[in-house]
Amino acid sequence: MSELVYLSRDQVAALSPEIPQLIALLEQVFREKAAGRTEMPPKIGIHPEKDAFLHAMPAFLPALRAAGLKWVSAFPENRGRGLPTIAGLIVLNDPETGLPLAVMDASWITAKRTAAASASALAARHLARPDSRILGILGCGVQGQSHLEALLALFPIREVRAYDTDEEAGERFATEAEARFRVLAARVNDPRKAVSGCDLVVTAGPILREPHATIRPGWLEAGAFASLVDFDSYWDRAALREVDKWCTDDLKQLEHYKTLGYFRDVPPVYAELADLVTGRKPGRESPEERTMACHLGLALEDVALAGHIYREALEKKIGTWLPR
Repeated sequence: MSELVYLSRDQVAALSPEIPQLIALLEQVFREKAAGRTEMPPKIGIHPEKDAFLHAMPAFLPALRAAGLKWVSAFPENRGRGLPTIAGLIVLNDPETGLPLAVMDASWITAKRTAAASASALAARHLARPDSRILGILGCGVQGQSHLEALLALFPIREVRAYDTDEEAGERFATEAEARFRVLAARVNDPRKAVSGCDLVVTAGPILREPHATIRPGWLEAGAFASLVDFDSYWDRAALREVDKWCTDDLKQLEHYKTLGYFRDVPPVYAELADLVTGRKPGRESPEERTMACHLGLALEDVALAGHIYREALEKKIGTWLPR
């Protein structure tokens, strides 16, 4: 084959699986990871501005015949520039020849796989109470929206409390959530109202080396589950220490981030997601446990989803073919 296919953001979105299928795909990814049948070195990156980065994320999953790399940027200041905070591309390669097969937009994949892997499919399924009905979201951008959609697929959510430092973003999020998902949604002007009294909490603000520690001790209810999409940026150290089980998706990645100045004082890791998925360690064991999952974002998830989308593109003849 002398050509490769380019897929835009809209084309990637159109070809992506529905939430239940995506959850099943990512569960397979973590089972392969648990069995030691994947290859994924720690991320490497550059940091052109404070709290901004560009990361290279390679991965190989033999069982899914998927090999590739995501080149992704996160620039928090872009929000004030009217630009996306997160952007990137995924390059998919033929695992037999190494030749590039596809180049595709990474922003949609990043949003959806993060929600499905951290808050929805894997962590919350094992760590949250099945009867969870009240969701608090702090950070009403793309990740907040994706997590709402993913969690609604698994839990009987009836109320959503949305907090954002940008009041217009919080109001827009709540309005769209009510219209699209038929849930009771409201913007709250106090971050505590998006934590206290909630069964599920998602923090999805900018990733910071120095946490702003907005969430204080005593806010997270007994029996609640929290998903940390923005690393530990939202959480006071004492609030983290109140958690009974603190989990992450990859211990090696967490240790790597510590060498870069992140996660300076976090609880001991109870389990990786792969441990929960395979049953090596139990998830929630009582209704009163406070549980938490810190999602670092794994290239395995991106490349597996990119492989699925590429096969769909070939079958449906979608995309722009480019000469190598």
